Amino acid sequence: MNPWPNSGDELELLTVPDGWKEPAFSKEDNPRGLLEESSFATLFPKYREAYLKECWPLVQKALNEHHINATLDLIEGSMTVCTTKKTFDPYIIIRARDLIKLLARSVSFEQAVRILQDDVACDIIKIGSLVRNKERFVKRRQRLIGPKGSTLKALELLTNCYIMVQGNTVSAIGPFSGLKEVRKVVLDTMKNIHPIYNIKTLMIKRELAKDSELRSQSWERFLPQFKHKNVNKRKEPKKKTVKKEYTPFPPPQPESQIDKELASGEYFLKASQKKRQKMEAIKAKQAEALSKRQEERNKAFIPPKEKPVVKPKEASTENKIDVAAIKEKVKKAKNKKLGALSAEEVKLKMETDEKKKKKKK
Repeated sequence: MNPWPNSGDELELLTVPDGWKEPAFSKEDNPRGLLEESSFATLFPKYREAYLKECWPLVQKALNEHHINATLDLIEGSMTVCTTKKTFDPYIIIRARDLIKLLARSVSFEQAVRILQDDVACDIIKIGSLVRNKERFVKRRQRLIGPKGSTLKALELLTNCYIMVQGNTVSAIGPFSGLKEVRKVVLDTMKNIHPIYNIKTLMIKRELAKDSELRSQSWERFLPQFKHKNVNKRKEPKKKTVKKEYTPFPPPQPESQIDKELASGEYFLKASQKKRQKMEAIKAKQAEALSKRQEERNKAFIPPKEKPVVKPKEASTENKIDVAAIKEKVKKAKNKKLGALSAEEVKLKMETDEKKKKKKK
């Protein structure tokens, strides 16, 4: 049944009008102030001492506007905030507590002082205990920051939050909707889910939020579905033990030495006969070992197998060398002097010389 029968559209009651802002809490809302004094204290690391000492006058000035006292104890290493008689806002002490917590977690004063505004909240996410292995924790924390802080910057632009990664905590300052997304991304990154998947989803959601028609519809069909592809590469053992089938009956009882002797008939033999049998068994073993040893010795005297002799192939008639022709060539070469002309060349030369002589005459 409809709980509001007289109302028109239920969606109009659930949606917040654009540009609506909650009115600020003033002194007129609580003119008599607070009944009791509230105070909060937090410790800070040694390396933050110099910065806090420098910016503490600005912290006191910002808190005095809301009638909150702030004290810095450098000996104990603590910061304390407490209400006064003039404090009228009951929730401002919680915001002052968050302010000193953020300052202790290496957040700058310019960003931390924004927590005193009504529409700004903060979230300090503890990530130190989420991953056991120190090296794996450092890698995943660096993955959240990204190369040159690019992943963290993209997350800040999409969620409208200021994010500070320091040690074992992640501090975030911004609107409530943005803080919710930041926490989800940080926890998923520590669970080995890359932040780029969540950043892609946030980008799609931001574009869908601009369309007024899609506000009342489900966005699941537009959002990407990433499958988990982490394959377990566990090494399998060399010897696999196969489990036997379960039976309710116990295993059979093993035979004792007496049972074995009864089955073979040795139980009824005399001591001398048993001794003789043992000696025979020992002698048989010795004979076996001796024969094996003799075989190994004889192996050295066994001649190795010789390779078969390959007969030379008969020279073919085509490749036979003519010895007589070679001898004639050698004789000619001996008769002929080195550089000497042949008989025909000598005749031609003589004829040319005679012709030249006749012409001169």
